[in-house]
Amino acid sequence: MTAGDSFGRLDDDDYPAYTMGRAAEMLNTTQGFLRALGEARLITPLRSAGGHRRYSRYQLRIAARARELVDGGTPIEAACRIVILEDQLEEAQRINAEHHRAAEPPSTPTSA
Repeated sequence: MTAGDSFGRLDDDDYPAYTMGRAAEMLNTTQGFLRALGEARLITPLRSAGGHRRYSRYQLRIAARARELVDGGTPIEAACRIVILEDQLEEAQRINAEHHRAAEPPSTPTSA
């Protein structure tokens, strides 16, 4: 992959564009917090060729939500579970909406 290829993927929510240090800085948290989220299996960062953790924008949003819960007094393990359940609920609602749209009969034009 060339530098040009990498630059084109920066709009991809799943592209691991951020180092651990940059991710921690963006979330105003510590690298230890990000490691704890990894240990709790909330997010699994990809690894660079050199073995360094790399995070995507999607993972940063998940980590930010966990941080919000932890800052509010929720234990990290519970925060991770809450975030997982919220994510699963959002996906189920999206799928349900798609099924409802697919099941709707085609609209017919009304005559005046």
